[in-house]
Amino acid sequence: MALSNFSTPHSPPLPSRRVTHLCTAISTRQTPTRLATTPFCFDSLKETSSIDVTRAEGRPLDVPLLSPFTIASSRLEKVTNVAIRVELRNGNVGWGEAPVLPSVTAEDQKIALEAAADACDLLVTSGPMNLGAVLAEVDRLLPGHDFASVRAGVEMALIDAAANSVRIPLWRLFGGKSNSVTTDITIPIVSPTEATELATKYYKQGFSTLKLKVGKDLNSDVAVLKSIRSVHPNCLFILDANEGYSADQAIEVLDKLHEMGVTPVLFEQPVHRDDWDGLRHVTKVSKEKYNVSVAADESCRSLLDATKIIKGGLAHVINIKLAKLGVIGALDVIDVARRNEFALMIGGMVETRLAMGFAGHLAAGMGCFSFVDLDTPLLLSEDPVYGGYEACGPVYKFTNLRGHGGFLHWNNIAW
Repeated sequence: MALSNFSTPHSPPLPSRRVTHLCTAISTRQTPTRLATTPFCFDSLKETSSIDVTRAEGRPLDVPLLSPFTIASSRLEKVTNVAIRVELRNGNVGWGEAPVLPSVTAEDQKIALEAAADACDLLVTSGPMNLGAVLAEVDRLLPGHDFASVRAGVEMALIDAAANSVRIPLWRLFGGKSNSVTTDITIPIVSPTEATELATKYYKQGFSTLKLKVGKDLNSDVAVLKSIRSVHPNCLFILDANEGYSADQAIEVLDKLHEMGVTPVLFEQPVHRDDWDGLRHVTKVSKEKYNVSVAADESCRSLLDATKIIKGGLAHVINIKLAKLGVIGALDVIDVARRNEFALMIGGMVETRLAMGFAGHLAAGMGCFSFVDLDTPLLLSEDPVYGGYEACGPVYKFTNLRGHGGFLHWNNIAW
């Protein structure tokens, strides 16, 4: 699809397509292309890019999943997100996505749509101002964690539109370290038989790191892991409890895995988000006893949380999710973590390639993430996004000339 179609306000509808999950042309174990480092220029874009919004709108973005997605805290049958479209007076268009996962984000779809409408009204009536000033206005309208997901979607659309205006791809805007990332793939809470089928499928597609959702039943979790090992014996494991364990249960899981000869590369959010003592205890024991790093995910919903985690040694890794922090909030947390030499992961909720593309560009351009978990578009039964990155097994390659390159046919996004 030509890039000129990207900025066309009313593109003709095209038939829906199923997601293509595998491209054998790229080895998933090859080192991502390393490119000459370019200066980080997002700050200068905020000062120099003039934003004059003529049209802005949010619409429901509903997409079915290949199968139900069950984690310790929720179960999803489909994606019920919000798509954001921003059109500038110069004709350039930007796209964003506000993911909705009520167990993590504060918004449901209805609230997200209302908040998006308020933000879009603000953008259209504010008049011309530089990108930094517009983003600050959006932050004032949609503050804190309660509106972080919608704020992220609006920020994505504005930054995408600005990048399109100056014809810069986002990965270069965010630092230019690389134009590709390699993601893990998630196995939700399922039976051992289903887990075996999924592990076999992902092995054939070249995924070397599996993220296993756990936290509902300790014994079942161990049984599932055993079944996966039988068909994908050399894979790396990330355990993600989504707050499901107590501190004692989390350590017991590591004990049982040790008996099996399995050491996860990461243990994500083992305890409830507010159980700071439990998180500290699991973090200490897991590293000292098993050399397993612990990541804080749901526990990190603000810069204040991040500072507390870093200064208190409450985890070894912080999982950056744009929907928890907003784009600008995420950049603030990333900056603090890097200055303190603290490890980072980048992840998402359950999103299409709009939000995943933006996050992937950011991760590739900054090049500072030890763990990349941007797989959720591969779990959808349809791909509503045109253009954007190329997904070849676990490798996402960003070949577009400007912005994040992904767009929707707006007339197909029905109310």
